[in-house]
Amino acid sequence: MPSAPPAAARPAKAVHPVDEVPPPLQLFAFGLQHVLAMYAGAVAVPLIVGGAMKLPPADLAYLITADLLISGIATLIQCVGVWRFGVRLPLMQGCTFAAVAPMVLIGTGSGGLPAIYGAVIVAGLAMVLLAPVFGRLLRFFPPLVTGTVILVIGLSLMPVAGAWVAGGEGAKDFGAPKNLALSLFVLLVVIGVQRFAPPFLSRIAVLVGIVVGVLVAIPFGFTDFGGVGDADWAGISTPFHFGAPTFEAGAIVSLLIVSLVSMTETSGDIIAVGEMTGRRAEPGTLADGLRADGVSTVLGGVFNTFPYTAFAQNVGLVGMTRVRSRWVVAAAGGMLVLLGLLPKLGAVVAAVPAPVLGGAGLVMFGTVAASGLRTLSEVDFKGNHNLTVVAVALAVGLLPVGVPTVYDRFPDWFQTVMHSGISAGCLTALVLNLLFNHLPGGKGSPEADGKPADEAAVSPVSPESPDSPDSSASPDPSTPPVPSAPPAPSAPPAPSASSADGLAEPVGLAGGGVEDVVEKPGEERV
Repeated sequence: MPSAPPAAARPAKAVHPVDEVPPPLQLFAFGLQHVLAMYAGAVAVPLIVGGAMKLPPADLAYLITADLLISGIATLIQCVGVWRFGVRLPLMQGCTFAAVAPMVLIGTGSGGLPAIYGAVIVAGLAMVLLAPVFGRLLRFFPPLVTGTVILVIGLSLMPVAGAWVAGGEGAKDFGAPKNLALSLFVLLVVIGVQRFAPPFLSRIAVLVGIVVGVLVAIPFGFTDFGGVGDADWAGISTPFHFGAPTFEAGAIVSLLIVSLVSMTETSGDIIAVGEMTGRRAEPGTLADGLRADGVSTVLGGVFNTFPYTAFAQNVGLVGMTRVRSRWVVAAAGGMLVLLGLLPKLGAVVAAVPAPVLGGAGLVMFGTVAASGLRTLSEVDFKGNHNLTVVAVALAVGLLPVGVPTVYDRFPDWFQTVMHSGISAGCLTALVLNLLFNHLPGGKGSPEADGKPADEAAVSPVSPESPDSPDSSASPDPSTPPVPSAPPAPSAPPAPSASSADGLAEPVGLAGGGVEDVVEKPGEERV
């Protein structure tokens, strides 16, 4: 009996850009760029808390190395994923600033570091348990809310970049013209590399700008590498180095509130990265990401560091470079582990001058805000109250950013929630969206109710609507009335030139190189 002809070979399934692994050189360069973008923020929390507690320099150094080590492990858990822990998106992890004020109060009181670490462990366990609940709230994050939250994230990071531009908080020459000149130089280098350099270099424009900025800063005395010689070659964090944790009710309650704020911020970051990478968050993946935050926070309490959350600084870097591979950020996590085990390497990175980081930060954080505006462009603002939702959420979110002391006379729990512009703006957008678009009688737009933009396109607002901007226009009295003609059948919406996720030119790294992939109408997104 003749044999059947061989079946045609099935084409290999395309790999999503989030899952692609770039070549080793690109992996290292892209990963180092993420480390440099977040290093200053990563070590700030242990420096602030340890400084407020007047810890000796040796203990401060120990807190920093422990923080870098667990930051790297937390990043690996988030990006690579272990079972139901990790969102598997390019997200860097670091200590949350929302916990700084409560931890300083706990640490400077009678409890000290053991009371902080006991509360951190309990808060981390609570985050793991609450993750599925937060995951089910994803349906209340339509483009109206996500765009507003992403915009608030970008704008609330601008003061961080501004402080770097001026020389860094506490610098003796804060605001000196030479600091601003160096930041402007780095900014111009980043823009120039993005515009004129080959594709690979354009995607590490931030790294190029930082390296060039450091080289220029050295002869002008902006930086000092003397600390490199003083740093140890190796440092290993051991569990409960400062003693067994203690569990005080007041400390636990305050950090439980912080954990809710941190989960809200991480949810916004996950949604933002999902929009940028073309792999939008689902309820299950959002819960996986929050579980990773929780288990990393538990590890922080065990290994002498603090609560962990996604770092918004690196969200901007993903949007700016358009390099969407989670393995790039996983490589950055591996570098943080090395920095935590080799303090001398950490001292080298710490010598980067703040104005150099400021020039790069202006571009990165501005990119986050611009991504929020792009998401809001999908929202229908006609005949509804969506503009009010955005306006009020922006105002509430930016109020503590512009006036940091505005809530100083309020209770501690209220300050913890509202002092973070991200959590304040996110909660306000959620509540107002529910009020205007989900409660009975609300005039919700299709986008506000979670419908796709193309469905909104075939259901335009009637010009006779009393809320329509054109309803107030009076007819020309000199024009005789014309009988109304039957409505013509609506034509199908024209295909958009942009991709389904709103990215005009998503970037992949297939085939070991860097290439632009433009989605054609009708093609399936990969």
